[in-house]
Amino acid sequence: MAVCPPLHPSGAVLGPRLRYPFLPPQPSGIRIAESTVGRYNREQEKPYDQEVTLWIPKKVIKRDNEYVLHTYGRNPVVLEKGHGLYAEGPEGQKYLDFTSGIGVNSLGYCDLTWAEAVSEQAHKLQHTSNLYYTAPCGKLAKKLCKRTGMSKVFFGNSGAEANEGAIKAARKYSFDHYGKGRDTVITLVNSFHGRTIATLTATGQEVFHQYFGPFNDGFQYVPAGDINSLTELVDRHTCAILLELVQGEGGVMALDPEYVQAVRALCDEKDLILIVDEVQTGVGRTGTFLCCEHYNLKPDIVTLAKGLGGGLPIGAVLMNEKVAEGMGPGSHGSTFGGNPVVCAGANVVVDRMDAAFLSNVNERAVQLRTGLAKLPRVKSLSGIGLMVGIDFLEGIQAADVLAACREKGLLVLTAKTRLRLLPPLTLTAHDVDMALEILDEVLTGMQPKTAEEKA
Repeated sequence: MAVCPPLHPSGAVLGPRLRYPFLPPQPSGIRIAESTVGRYNREQEKPYDQEVTLWIPKKVIKRDNEYVLHTYGRNPVVLEKGHGLYAEGPEGQKYLDFTSGIGVNSLGYCDLTWAEAVSEQAHKLQHTSNLYYTAPCGKLAKKLCKRTGMSKVFFGNSGAEANEGAIKAARKYSFDHYGKGRDTVITLVNSFHGRTIATLTATGQEVFHQYFGPFNDGFQYVPAGDINSLTELVDRHTCAILLELVQGEGGVMALDPEYVQAVRALCDEKDLILIVDEVQTGVGRTGTFLCCEHYNLKPDIVTLAKGLGGGLPIGAVLMNEKVAEGMGPGSHGSTFGGNPVVCAGANVVVDRMDAAFLSNVNERAVQLRTGLAKLPRVKSLSGIGLMVGIDFLEGIQAADVLAACREKGLLVLTAKTRLRLLPPLTLTAHDVDMALEILDEVLTGMQPKTAEEKA
């Protein structure tokens, strides 16, 4: 029977020694074109007369393009399975993944403990709705509240949904204490809070405020770091300030600690609800469980998502006591929120975040940032911990670096003009070395583009 050649163990080696990580290794004496995979007879070790194209990825891409709404600019890559930091395509192509599904796969691909917990719960009870109690939901809620010092948590299914819940809770607090008309939420220019109508309106980037109007009233924007402008904008209609401590989609830019403390003081003075969006920064990404810990900050509401589920959809709105007491039965809801299968996985993620785990996150962050700073074409670094932004010298475009890295088997992201790295938090020193090796090779061989070429 004709079969595709198996992945040779050397396929796990990336960088200069594996020039084409996309291709399965070739049996001795058999040539495989870069754009094709030759099927061969395993017993006779002879190639068939005709080379067969890479039909599996093409079929997957064709079907996707035909039936899935074209709202994503996908990479020309099909992924089939993964383990740890490595993703694998249908023909055995291996990729070192420094995206973790945009910060979601906090424990990497298919962590065994996580997968077993999810599988066990799926075989036991997959869904009940929130009309009934389930143990995984309550266990996760207790762990999050104890870990963060918050009073209560509401579970949803995404970061946008978590931020929607946070906005509702802040407005409910203000309504209960001050009545109608005190409902404006101030956010920061260059922020990103989601793609629902309310969270899109809350997003402080005009590029997202197209096509879908009319947008919701009750949101205003102020430049990050400008406490005077923020103070002037606050009036009798203001109920909350919503911010990201590191603006992820806005270019991986961290806020100044003094500014953050001044915002907290302003909220205390005016009895405003301080909401911190930790959808991307939370759950160990910056080297502490919450990024708030770097700032010695106690917000009134914190939102989580992405890495909390370890690969399954979840959102969480953590509230202090004064906010939580106003959210009674019927004030908010979610059919799938607190799903037992998702919470089973999230419990494994939170349990893994002990001192030793976070110590490795911080050590790898130092190793990665030290190595990146030495690479050619690198102008500066931004972000905190393993949320890394890379700004390049004039003429080097992040999108070009992303494409070149992909060709060499390294998956990365962009944010504005920067390259963005969000590796799984389980990465090793060897993983960092491999990524740096590929980035070094890519940047060394890259020539700056002229203004005409960029246009």
